Amino acid sequence: MINPSEFIHPEDAAALRQLESIPGFPALVKKVMALGFEQLQYGLNMATAIRLSPTQLPQLYNHLPPICEKLGIDEPEFYLQMDPMPNAWTFGDTRIYITITSGLVEMMNDEELDAIIAHECGHILFRHVLYHSIARYIFSGADALGILGAFAAPIKYAIYYWERKSELSCDRCASLITSADVVSRVMARLSGGPKSITASLNMQEWALQADKYDEIYNDGLWNKALQISQILELDHPFSAVRVREILKWSETAQYKTARDTIIGYASAKKCPKCHKGVDTEWKFCKYCGEKL
Repeated sequence: MINPSEFIHPEDAAALRQLESIPGFPALVKKVMALGFEQLQYGLNMATAIRLSPTQLPQLYNHLPPICEKLGIDEPEFYLQMDPMPNAWTFGDTRIYITITSGLVEMMNDEELDAIIAHECGHILFRHVLYHSIARYIFSGADALGILGAFAAPIKYAIYYWERKSELSCDRCASLITSADVVSRVMARLSGGPKSITASLNMQEWALQADKYDEIYNDGLWNKALQISQILELDHPFSAVRVREILKWSETAQYKTARDTIIGYASAKKCPKCHKGVDTEWKFCKYCGEKL
């Protein structure tokens, strides 16, 4: 089983430590969860989206179980929402679910869809989901209830900053399940349009745009202040930055080790009933009790 601490993006880990060190943040988390927003959102999703299963649009549902198995996570609920905008998100704390949109399914091929689902599963693996859900409550209007109080600005911007960095870890997760090339193609589809337009995109050249952006960002205090003002309330990094990060990481020994772990776990002996990985010395599956 893969250990998330072995490949978490260092900026994600640092941003999370910074977020959790803000005075009042732990109390905020408890207070928001006590308001029942999770149950409200879960109910709305259940009523408006289609829950995927082995008997409900299995061609879509079947993307999820192998990814969860490779990552060693419990399978979340999986939903399809009619929306022409390509999007996917993971939500919840006690009941975690992933939702993808019809626009996403129409734009991506199977391999690219695997990368997106693996990215969302990465949020579960890295235990991002609770804080991401808290962010959704706050940014969707919970702040109007006075939950944040005097801590509003520092907590709000710290959450946004961490959210941007957390996406980099999940891109790594997606690249382990598919590849860095597939993750880059997903970014190309989301940034430049469908395959008919972006199929021949030069990813290395696109990644160099992130270097150019860094030059602009670091060109004096005024330019830095202007750029910061534009990203303060973004919850995802710029696509060129994400492509540069994932292509760079795919060349490291850390990537190769994590990839070998994923492949080794996927090829290990499986229980014939629950299909989870089992040890060759077990007489019974510890997950479902099946005799091996």
